[in-house]
Amino acid sequence: MSPRIVFLGSPEAAVPSLRAAVRIGDVVAVFSQPDRPAGRGRRPCSPPVAVAAREMGLPVHQPPGVRRPEVRALLDTLRPHVLLVVAYGRILPPSILDAAPHGCLNVHFSLLPRHRGAAPVAHAILAGDERTGVTLMRLEEGLDTGPVLAQRETAIGPEETTGELTARLAVLGAEMVESELPRWLAGAVEARPQPAEGATLAPPLDKCDGAISWDRPAREVHRRIRAVTPWPGAFGYLEGKRIIVHRARLLPHVASPGPGVVLVQGRRFVVGAADTCLELLEVQREGGKRVDAGCFLAGCCPEPGARVCPEPPARGG
Repeated sequence: MSPRIVFLGSPEAAVPSLRAAVRIGDVVAVFSQPDRPAGRGRRPCSPPVAVAAREMGLPVHQPPGVRRPEVRALLDTLRPHVLLVVAYGRILPPSILDAAPHGCLNVHFSLLPRHRGAAPVAHAILAGDERTGVTLMRLEEGLDTGPVLAQRETAIGPEETTGELTARLAVLGAEMVESELPRWLAGAVEARPQPAEGATLAPPLDKCDGAISWDRPAREVHRRIRAVTPWPGAFGYLEGKRIIVHRARLLPHVASPGPGVVLVQGRRFVVGAADTCLELLEVQREGGKRVDAGCFLAGCCPEPGARVCPEPPARGG
């Protein structure tokens, strides 16, 4: 008899684990966040998990909250053996955590106890971690503090953004679900408590986290650009206009002319940090298209000595 699984997830990164759950069991329901306005037209859009689930013919539920008694009542009628959570986007109450005999398992995109919280991938890059991974754990009331069933480790590429690394971890997490969830249901896996030492927090990013402070060392600036890509996006202000930096690379042997000072070298867009420089490779004017630096400079050549600033210029009185 196939195990009855209720899946809870929302973003694209959760879709591979949903597909893994379908391969190993009977997904009797999928819970995802409600539709939200998106795009220039602000039309309601379903989360990627809800879209994928409907394409697979799975029943989808998008309650505005999971603390309502009707959500637990629905779970009782579904009689799941286990709940599987991947980036659902809500903290689950005890009434949900104990709704299945084999518990509520979570795929977390870090090597717990490091980077507990909502933005583990971005914080791993910000911290300069060389390695990260995925953890299959049993959820409890604490923030990502539950016992660990399994982990998979991988190196962080020196140029990887949060978006790119998250996509890789999503696949790694799905592989772990497919191999370890059946073993857990069969009683062949023992959950082990997380160690107390080494725990760090990874709170959600805010829009202001994308502002680039060029008075920091170049390696730190580079990590921030990677960490906030694709959201909220690394940004600054050049000659009063906002620009978004999608990709940059370190120039460790080029001395900085000053924090934020621009050096235009032909079609190369170089900016100084506190110590050395970075070359901006892909840039976007606000409201414009993402282009390479050469195309950007062809339409916007900064004046000598221009600076990229983290904040817009003050308005004159």
